[in-house]
Amino acid sequence: MLLEVIATNLTDVKDAAQFGADRIELSPAMTELGITPSYGLINKTMEAVSISVNVMVRPHSQSFVYNKNDIETMKSDIEMIKNLGANGIVIGALTPEQTVDEEVIKQLLDIADGLEVTFHRAFDFARNQLEALECLAKYDQITTILTAGGDYKAPDAIPQLNQLIHLAKDTHLSIMVGHGLRAETFTDVYHQLKPQAFHFGSGVRVNDSFDNSLDADKIKKIKQIMQVS
Repeated sequence: MLLEVIATNLTDVKDAAQFGADRIELSPAMTELGITPSYGLINKTMEAVSISVNVMVRPHSQSFVYNKNDIETMKSDIEMIKNLGANGIVIGALTPEQTVDEEVIKQLLDIADGLEVTFHRAFDFARNQLEALECLAKYDQITTILTAGGDYKAPDAIPQLNQLIHLAKDTHLSIMVGHGLRAETFTDVYHQLKPQAFHFGSGVRVNDSFDNSLDADKIKKIKQIMQVS
């Protein structure tokens, strides 16, 4: 069972590692669902911590639909991320019809050779999550799907999440549950789901807000639940 924590800056990075996160998703601008971090932030992150770091690759926050210029930007960013030594990347792309954009994904995966790949919450905005899972299962490089079970908060989508977890067992994919998770209600969610990974953002921060720093006590509580239960 893995705990991934979102870090938006270098202080978050250092705190997440110190407080007990198993992996970091490096992703600034979370009020916009995350964008690609700067070279400087990625570089300093890799110097600062020894735990795994997966880096968001998203050139803008307008949508999950990307044009030729966006794709070229993302490919260049993935090369940079590889060169700086990150564990993996976090990507996602949809067509205007809200299906997985395989043409974009194929191009990004070609560049990402050797990196672990998570498909981010673009998955939750696809027209059909089961259809999207079946599509992503064709790509061995994609190891993880981050999902809340649709355009919901994860605790409000337990049946959908359990269905996705069940279906993923017949594939190489891992389901990582995230969005809307809170330390104080985590025990119930954990016992109802038990996926292979959980992903926390604002829910492990002071006052549950990205405006504030990470909260060591919340991360400790979540880790204890995951280890004891």
